[in-house]
Amino acid sequence: MIILGFLVLVAIFAPLIAPYDPTELLKTEKRRSPPCIHLLGCPADQVEHIFGIDGNSRDLFSRVVYGSRLSLQVGLVTMTFAILIGVIIGSISGFIGGWLDNLLMRIMDVLMAFPSLLLAIAIVSVLGTGLINALLAIGIVSIPRFARLVRSTVLSVKELEYVQASRALGASPMHILFKRVLPNAITPLIVQGTLGIATAILDAAALSFLGLGAEPPRPEWGLMLGEEKNSIFNAPHLVIFPGIAIMLTVLGFNLLGDGLRDALDPRLTRSGSS
Repeated sequence: MIILGFLVLVAIFAPLIAPYDPTELLKTEKRRSPPCIHLLGCPADQVEHIFGIDGNSRDLFSRVVYGSRLSLQVGLVTMTFAILIGVIIGSISGFIGGWLDNLLMRIMDVLMAFPSLLLAIAIVSVLGTGLINALLAIGIVSIPRFARLVRSTVLSVKELEYVQASRALGASPMHILFKRVLPNAITPLIVQGTLGIATAILDAAALSFLGLGAEPPRPEWGLMLGEEKNSIFNAPHLVIFPGIAIMLTVLGFNLLGDGLRDALDPRLTRSGSS
C-alpha cells in the first residue's frame, strides 16, 4: 500500500514534482548527461537534473514522474475493459450453459493457450502499432481469466438454495443473475483485477520496448528502456531509473493483490488459523 500510495501521489502531483515538461528538448544540455544533484557534490553552477538527461536531451526525472500517470492509466483501462467483457462472457456461459457455454469456453481456452505477451504482440501486429491498439491487445488477452472466474462462480452459486428459492418465487433470470449470483464474484474479481493491473503494466512496457506500444515522445517507462537500450554500458542511469519504476509498480500491485486475497478470502483465513 505504501508503494502504491506513493505512486498515486506522484501521478496526481506530477506537474508540481517534475521540474520540466517530459517532452521538452533541453537544447543547452548535453545528451545522456549523468545525474546532477547539488547536495551530492554536483557543482552549484551546473543545472540540476536528478536522473540525468536522456539521449534526446530531455530531463529523465520528469519523464519517469509523468510515466507513472501513463502506467496507472494503462493498468486501469485494460483491466476495466477485460473485467467488463469477461463478466459478460462468464455470466452468459455459466448461467445459460449448453452449446453456448461450450462454444465460449473453447474460445477462451484458445486464447489462454498462448502466452499473454506473445498473443498481445500478434494482435498489435494485426491492428497496427500505437498505445491504443496495445491497450486493446492487452485487454483482449486478459479477458479469459475473468470469464472463467465468473463462470465458475455462477456455476457454483446458481444451484444454491436461496437462488432456487428466488427462482421458485418467480424472480426473473436477470434479477437472479445480477442480485443473487454475480455479487458473489465481486471479491475474486477485485483480487484478480489488482494482480492483472501489474501484468498489464508489464506487458505494456514490453510492447513499448519492442516499438509496438507507446510512441515517442510519450513518457512511457518501457519506451524509455527501448530508446536507451544501447546506452546501458556508457549511460546505465538511463535504463536503471525507468526499470526501477516498473519493478516497484509491479511489485506494489502484486503485494496489494496478495493482501486483498488474504483479507477477503475467508477460506485462507480459516486454513491459516487451523
